[in-house]
Amino acid sequence: MALTPDQRERYARHLLLPGVGEEGQAVLKAGRVLVVGAGGLGSPCSLYLVAAGVGTLGIMDADSVELSNLQRQLLHATGDIGRTKVESASETLWRLNPDVKLVMYPERLTASNAPEILATYDFVVDATDNFESKFLIADACHATGKPYSHAGILNFGGQTMTVLPGKSACYRCVFGEPPPGPTPEAARGLLGVLPGVIGTIQATEALKFLLGAGELLTDTLLVYDALKMTFRRVSVKRDPACVLCG
Repeated sequence: MALTPDQRERYARHLLLPGVGEEGQAVLKAGRVLVVGAGGLGSPCSLYLVAAGVGTLGIMDADSVELSNLQRQLLHATGDIGRTKVESASETLWRLNPDVKLVMYPERLTASNAPEILATYDFVVDATDNFESKFLIADACHATGKPYSHAGILNFGGQTMTVLPGKSACYRCVFGEPPPGPTPEAARGLLGVLPGVIGTIQATEALKFLLGAGELLTDTLLVYDALKMTFRRVSVKRDPACVLCG
């Protein structure tokens, strides 16, 4: 998949990277990534994937933009309040890079629609904000064999890990079962810049997977503490008794 002259200029800094170059950029151009969630985590992740030239980006979110989102969800602006997040996101991302094919899903990922949707993507990013969705994504990615990046954020901290189904520890290996009862999002405090740190790491993992570069965050939970400005790597292993992958 040859690059155009404009694409060579746009991705010039990638083309200078050992291990990427024009061949690697063509790989990114052919890549397909699904981001589930167009909020705090999904915003920086999607922006960097589109800027990097990932060929097809799917964005899934059933919600509309609210004023309280704008403290952290950079895909959206004040004038977008009341619009669906996928509509707002598509305009922002298209302005950044019209070369990328954007596929918008104004719906929630469910057990029934997941197999068909996930089948068309190479990598999945869990950018959701609730346990129900995170466990559903883990289960759906395992069933379809799709690698994915998990992340969670709260208050002044966050965590992320990458899962290769059947090869590395999965989300259920680490977290078991969903906790009883949901915590309303409005009741959870969150430093606005926090999803920028963690969502950008998720984008990095997606790009590394597509390029086959470096070492992925498999069998590792990367824990970030913004107040101490520290990252801590926690080794995790596949659980032989895991209900999903054991």
